[in-house]
Amino acid sequence: MSGTQWIIFILIIQIIHFLGTWKLYVKAGRKAWEAAVPVYNAVILMKIINRPWWWVLLLFIPIINLLMFPVVWVETIRSFGKNSLLDTWLVILSLGFYTYYINYAEDVSYIEDRSLKPRTGLGEWVSSIVFAIVAATFVHTYFIQPYVIPTGSLERTLRIGDFLFVSKFHYGARIPMTTLAAPMVHDTLPGMKKRSYLADVNPETYKTSWINKLQLPYMRIPGFQKVKKNDIVVFSLPSDTLYQFFKAEKAVKKPIDKKSNYVKRCVGTPGDSLQVINGYVYINGERLQLSDRAKPMYNYDIYAQNGVSSRLLEEVDASDYLRTYISGNLNQNQYNALAPFVLGANRTQDGKIELVTEEKGIPTEVIRQLRLSLTEEKPRSRVANLTDEMVAQLRENQAIDSVIKTDDGKGVYMGAFPQKPNLYPWNNDNFGPIYIPKAGTTVEINSRTIPLYKKIIRDYEHNDVKVSGQKVLINGEEANSYTFKQDYYWMMGDNRDHSEDSRTWGYVPEDHIVGKPVFLWMSFDNFNEGISNWKPRWDRIFTTVGGSGQPISYFKYFVGLIVVWVLFDFINKRRKKKTE
Repeated sequence: MSGTQWIIFILIIQIIHFLGTWKLYVKAGRKAWEAAVPVYNAVILMKIINRPWWWVLLLFIPIINLLMFPVVWVETIRSFGKNSLLDTWLVILSLGFYTYYINYAEDVSYIEDRSLKPRTGLGEWVSSIVFAIVAATFVHTYFIQPYVIPTGSLERTLRIGDFLFVSKFHYGARIPMTTLAAPMVHDTLPGMKKRSYLADVNPETYKTSWINKLQLPYMRIPGFQKVKKNDIVVFSLPSDTLYQFFKAEKAVKKPIDKKSNYVKRCVGTPGDSLQVINGYVYINGERLQLSDRAKPMYNYDIYAQNGVSSRLLEEVDASDYLRTYISGNLNQNQYNALAPFVLGANRTQDGKIELVTEEKGIPTEVIRQLRLSLTEEKPRSRVANLTDEMVAQLRENQAIDSVIKTDDGKGVYMGAFPQKPNLYPWNNDNFGPIYIPKAGTTVEINSRTIPLYKKIIRDYEHNDVKVSGQKVLINGEEANSYTFKQDYYWMMGDNRDHSEDSRTWGYVPEDHIVGKPVFLWMSFDNFNEGISNWKPRWDRIFTTVGGSGQPISYFKYFVGLIVVWVLFDFINKRRKKKTE
């Protein structure tokens, strides 16, 4: 909604409040007109229900207010003697309109000095839970949000199974845009696979839908730093049109704050010229120097005359390589038991069966249980995903003849942004140069440049864009230039050859920035293999995400502090018992 529309909406809410409560205000010893003045009426209402004035602030904080309104409705009717469970449910289920019945049809009296303590144990539990949820939602929405790394796009800097705390206040917390949403969940209700928010996501009707008019415009609380190159950033995925991940459905138009959260490294900031050459990022003509904590990975061809064994790759902790086993004939039961570990199977010319697996291979206990005789091949050349440290270790190994980084080659189109191979035949290894827009700057618009900026102009800055021959029409008028309304960023994963990032879907708008990971409080290996297979990575627990130098785990200091506190509390209680 526009600013005018929001003012009209708020005035309508005030009228509804006035008509439903003015008699109650009078019975509480106030003036009728006090129920009609915006904000002031809320302050007076807090006095009537004997609650602190700062509750008024909670009524104006998006998402928090959805929790507070029912609380205020209940407190209001209880201030006039309506304490039964039925009254409570009636005012909640009627969205507060039950006060109209009390206001006009009931002869109620104001209880000035009513007890604020819940009358039953259940009531006390409910009261405690409600305000715990309010507090947790406030922290989650505006200060710190937990996040888990689900994919390997930042390996080995951040690993699958890392549990993070993401700061909202570094870059400034983004005010929730979707005003009708469940607290403390993102886009899906846990266990129900249903949307956690109310919005029209149909691409054909989302622009005109009345419910989408209730969305707030983009606003951000001022932060104390801007997004910088090398920052690891959590952001809303600009290209997210999925109702539910891993399920093929018609594309939807999700609100910005309900798009799926991604985490990548910022490698380009507003105003930069970015280029990827042979897999390395260059900014304004100079190669980008990554943080010393960054552990970028690339695919390498590893060659050895006597063969490259999986054992050598395991020793350096390489990833994303394939293993091939040769087996004799398999019966159906044996093949079914091997199926969870096998990517594919082929019959060789001599009649044997070739089994291809990922780097973890086939577990030894499975081979023994099935009484199989398997031989793993040791090819002369293999491709594996390696960090610089792994590359150095392999090159020092006398059994390895060469380790060479793979490269898709310049001018070879591999599906990269902006998906225009005739104009921009780019790939992940050789990309650009490309300009990263800065708010207020103007670029030339023509049939060659519009593929780079069309999504920005149309989807992120909400203009109508059409290309007719060599002409570009913006909002129905021919355009030869465009001035950007907001800043944009370029995000890439450190796992360069196994990351879907800005090289695939382009720019990240400023209004999509969520926060900055600051603390890694837990980490599990084998995270995607079921909770029974999780193994703590002790050296990563309680470490910082940013900074320089080798990360230091503060877990032992935390445990030590807990032990000291427990001992102190125990000794203190014993002393009190002796003195009694």
